[in-house]
Amino acid sequence: MAVQPQVMTASDFDAFTLLPENSERLFEFIAGEIVEVPSNPYSSMVGAKILFHIMRFVTENKVAGYVTGEAGGYVVSGERYAPDVAFISAARQPELPYEGYNPNAPDLAVEVVSPSDSEKRLRIKLANYLAAGTTVWVVYPQNKEVEVYAPGQPARILTEQQTLDGGAALPGFQLPLAGIFQSG
Repeated sequence: MAVQPQVMTASDFDAFTLLPENSERLFEFIAGEIVEVPSNPYSSMVGAKILFHIMRFVTENKVAGYVTGEAGGYVVSGERYAPDVAFISAARQPELPYEGYNPNAPDLAVEVVSPSDSEKRLRIKLANYLAAGTTVWVVYPQNKEVEVYAPGQPARILTEQQTLDGGAALPGFQLPLAGIFQSG
């Protein structure tokens, strides 16, 4: 849902998010509009499972980088996004900031689509992620599918019977999709 219908600047957005009444809320800045990030338990569970598997892979394989959840925002093409899961390599980001949105786009962004998400806003985000060099996994829990977008490559659609790979963003990462769509 849009919080502010008028178009504003990124600086206005940053000031808005620092207001005391917004300290416990999560927002994105998409195409000049402030958007409160929607949530639902099932989509959150799917995102948490993906985060768990990426975090385990990064830890077990000693991959130098950082995995963030939905509260870890990023500046992407001047906008502010809060992907459900993201990875950024330590080579590109030696240390994560402690406040605000990360000034660098992630290497990998995972967007878990909720029924209340706007397809138009999702497509804007996708175009900006790709322009910034970010690989994007768009997860559709209700359809049990994942769309994979990598800069300079054709899009792929994977079903729950297939295995998602980390591509250039996380070489060697493999995730059978059937497990992330199961409850429990």
